[in-house]
Formats: sequence, structure tokens, C-alpha cells
Amino acid sequence: MSLAKKIRVAVNGYGVIGKRVADAVVRQDDMELAGVADISVDWRPRVAMQRGFRLFGATKAHAETMRNAGLDITGSLDDLLGASDLVVDCTPKRIAAVNVDIYRQRGIKFIVQGGEKHEVTGHSFVAEASYASALNRVSTRVVSCNTTSIVRTLTVLKHAGLLHRARGTLLRRATDPWESHLGGIMNTLVPEPEIPSHQGPDAQSVDPELDVITMAVKVPETLAHLHYWSVQLTRPAAREEVLDAFSASSRIALIRVDAGLTALNTVKELMADLGRPNDNLYEVALWSDMLKVEGDELFYAYMVDNQAIVIPETIDAIRALTGTVSAEESIAKTDATLGIGLLTETLGNR
Repeated sequence: MSLAKKIRVAVNGYGVIGKRVADAVVRQDDMELAGVADISVDWRPRVAMQRGFRLFGATKAHAETMRNAGLDITGSLDDLLGASDLVVDCTPKRIAAVNVDIYRQRGIKFIVQGGEKHEVTGHSFVAEASYASALNRVSTRVVSCNTTSIVRTLTVLKHAGLLHRARGTLLRRATDPWESHLGGIMNTLVPEPEIPSHQGPDAQSVDPELDVITMAVKVPETLAHLHYWSVQLTRPAAREEVLDAFSASSRIALIRVDAGLTALNTVKELMADLGRPNDNLYEVALWSDMLKVEGDELFYAYMVDNQAIVIPETIDAIRALTGTVSAEESIAKTDATLGIGLLTETLGNR
């Protein structure tokens, strides 16, 4: 596809991820948002209308219901797909696995999110690890927030020749902030019942060579996830060598406790101060002054914003499937449009 022709992107599902994907698409000079499809008649599609997005119902029946609720509806999902080159499915877990039959019948390229299984597309995506293998494919799956962070951090260690095996403990937020009044947990911790937790095997769906095991526990908060990692290196290494490896990725931001970033809430507050839409933290925020190296053992911790970290990956996946530019070009374009790198610039040296 020529860069002179913008990629027409449809977003199916205008929720936590869908609205962020739509906002990111309109920031790209090589893409245009064909429209968003949903089933809701609450405040969310009304915000989409205010932003000038064309709004579609998931089905003709949904379109009629939405129209009767006073929404300006252009048509149904079928109409939207006819005006698009690619669809990003951001519908709730397991719904996309059903929708893919529609996409295949229409012959349209599609992206699903990490709530679906690897087998739905046969390919799992993190830009710095699997962009090349996604080029010109019909479909891919952008892996979950936690898996994205795992692949990002372990990939840079692998590229530096330092990674032998990794073991991680994940403190997972209980629910999305906007749904915390409906569910979540209070005054308890809930361990995932199996070891490894699903994130380790999921990371291996992106890179089968990764020797990684994860354990996870849900905690009673909704801001973000927190990871602790113990990594055996291929050899003894200096702390600065490890920091150099992490610094090689624009999507890993080295933050510091001594800069006042002592907890998840302070990092989110910084995102707001930087003017990030929805306080989005697109990067893995890794505490450089906590990082320790003992011989060939490495220990570090980082924060994952589950609402934002997959957004740049989704934008890069759009370019990969349409075969427009290389991984390096796409990552650079996405970083520039989303302000990725500004966090590192703000904090200065590590």
C-alpha cells in the first residue's frame, strides 16, 4: 500500500481500549478513522460523536436502537467494514473471537486484543519483537498489557545478549477504574490458582525462545499493575550495562524513586502533568534506582498501565498488517505522535 493512500481504520468497540485506539489513529498522518462501532447508548458513544467520529451500530438492530436514543448513526458494522481497509476489534473478551468470522467473510484485515487466544489469529504482536513476522498478514493479536510489558523488557535483554531465564511476580490491579463500583476486591488478595500464570506462556506466543515463568495475585487497587522480576543473566554484568540495554527501547521509561515517583499514583499524576490524554502511560515505567545486579542475577520492578500500554502496539500492528513501513519507521512515527520519550526527557538522567 502506498503511503500516499491513508489506511482506513475501523474500530469495533468503543470502550476502555477502543476509545484510546481511535484517538491514536486520528493522530497518525498515514491513517484515517473510518468510524467506530458499538452497542451502547450511554455517555461513551456520545463522546465519540462530540469528537466528530462516525458512529455505527454493531448490527442493524443495534444501529436502530442507538438512533432511537438520539445518536447520529451512519449505519451498521457491515457498512463500516465496507468503508475500511482494516478493523481493530476492541470488543469485550471472547466477543472478538466470534466477530473474526465476519471479518474473514468480508476479506478485511483485522486485529484483536489480548483477551482472545493466540489461536484466533495464529500470530501475537509486540512491535519490538514480532513486527517483521506480522508484515502483510491478514490478522494479528496485540497481546495483553502485562504480556506486552514482559516481552518489551525481556526482548531488550535478549538483544543485548544478557537474557538466560526470567521469573516474575505480578501484582495485578483488580479491575478497570471506571468499573470499580461494580466489582473488584476489598481488603483481601486473590492469588491466581495456577503457576505459571497465563502471562508467561502468552509471552512465549510472541517469542517461543523466552524462558519465562510468571506468578500473579490480584490486589485491591485499580491504578495499574506492578511487576517484580528476577532474571538470570547469561553472564555477570555491570548495572550500567543492564540500564543501557533497557534504555535502548523508547518504550521503556526509566523512572526514579528519588525523583518523587515513589508509587503508582505519583506516576499517574506525572502523566496528567505531561498532558497525556486519559493520563496514559504508554511506556513500561521501570525504577532505575531500585534495579540491582548481583553477579549474573538481575532484580527490577516496573509499572504497567493496562489501559494504555497496548495502544502504540496496536498502531504499529496496523502498519505491519498493511505492509506500509518497517518496524523502525513505524515505532518512530507512533512514538512521535503519542509523545513517547517525553517522560524520559522530563526526568533527565537515570
